[in-house]
Amino acid sequence: MHVYDGVVIGAGQAGLSASFHLTRLGVDHVVLDANPRPGGAWQHRWDSLSMHDVHGVADLPDAPAPGDSVERANVVVPAWFGDYERSHHLPVVRPVRVDAVTDDEGLLVVRAGERRWTTRTLVNATGTWTRPFIPAYPGAETFRGEQLHTSAYPGAAHFDGRRVLVVGGGASAVQFLGELGPRTDVLWVTRRPPVWRDHFDENAGRRAIELVQERVRAGLPPASVVSVTGLALRPQEQEAARLGVYERRRPMFARIERDGVRWADGSFEPVDVILWATGFRPAVGHLAPLHLRSEHGGIALLQSGADVQTATTALRDPRVQLVGYGPSASTIGGNRAGRAAALAVRRHLLEHPLEVGDERALA
Repeated sequence: MHVYDGVVIGAGQAGLSASFHLTRLGVDHVVLDANPRPGGAWQHRWDSLSMHDVHGVADLPDAPAPGDSVERANVVVPAWFGDYERSHHLPVVRPVRVDAVTDDEGLLVVRAGERRWTTRTLVNATGTWTRPFIPAYPGAETFRGEQLHTSAYPGAAHFDGRRVLVVGGGASAVQFLGELGPRTDVLWVTRRPPVWRDHFDENAGRRAIELVQERVRAGLPPASVVSVTGLALRPQEQEAARLGVYERRRPMFARIERDGVRWADGSFEPVDVILWATGFRPAVGHLAPLHLRSEHGGIALLQSGADVQTATTALRDPRVQLVGYGPSASTIGGNRAGRAAALAVRRHLLEHPLEVGDERALA
C-alpha cells in the first residue's frame, strides 16, 4: 500500500493550481478527477457560452488564460486545462468519482467504488457544478411543462416560441434573460429585488469576498459572492434591457400548477418552461465521514493571513484543505487558494512526520 503525502480531489482551476504548487514543493500526490476528460466544470457548460460571454477566467500558475474570443468556452478552456496538465506533468487520474473520505488511524482513505488511495493530507477541489440547487415549491410535480436547471441549459433556440419563467437573482439569471429576452417571451422572478451596481472596483470586490469569508469563518454555509456585490448589465444584455425584460421582475410565486404559477394574491401566470437559475451548493458530501461541518451547516476554515481567499484549512481537521470553497470560489480565488493549500500541506507534513515504525508508511 502506497501512502501519498497528499491527494487532490478535482481537476478544475483550483485543483490544477494546487497540484502545480504541490509538484513544485516536491509533495508526493495524485489528483483524482471525476470527469473522463480535462476541463473541470467548463466542459459541461452550454454551447452558446463564448469566451466573450464568460465573467472571467484567471491565469493558471505559469500559464496565461485564453483571451476574449467568440469561440465556445466549453472547448477553449478544457483544451487549455488539458495542455496544462500535460506540460506540467500533473499526476491526474480519471475518471475517478470519489464516494467517501474516511479516517484510518491517523491516515485518510479516499474511496471510489472498490478503489482506495491512502494519504496523509487532502486537498478538496470539487467545486459546485455537480450539485445544482432547485428549491422545493408546492405543486412542482404537477407542472406539465418543462423544468430544468441552468446547468442543463440547451441553448436559446430550444425555447423559441415558448413562454419561459426564469427563477433566480444571480448573474446567471441576468445572462439567460439577456439571451432569451430578444427572441422569446420571458418572465423573471426573484425572492428579493435585485441590487444593481454602476461601479465595482477592487476595494468593493475585496469587501464582498470578506463578507463571504465571515460566513465561512462562523461555520455557516457559503453565500454567493453576487449576493453582496450586486448585479450589472453587460453589452450582451442591453437589447433585453431595452425591451424591458429586467423591469418586469416579479416576487416569487406561492405555488406551481399544471400550466403555470400562482402568486400569493391569487393571480395566475401561464408558462411553458421554468428555468431554475438558482445556483449550486458545494460538492462536499464525500467528506461527511470526517465530520467537518459545524452546527450551523458549513465547514469553518482557518485564516492565517490578510488575504481571505487563502483560508483553506478545515478548522475541525487540519489535514484537510478546501479550495474553491467559500471566499475562494472563483477562478482567481481558486488559484490563490491552490497555492495556500499546497503550503499548508507541506507545513502539516513537516510538523507531523510519520512514525518510522508505522508499517503503512513503509509498505
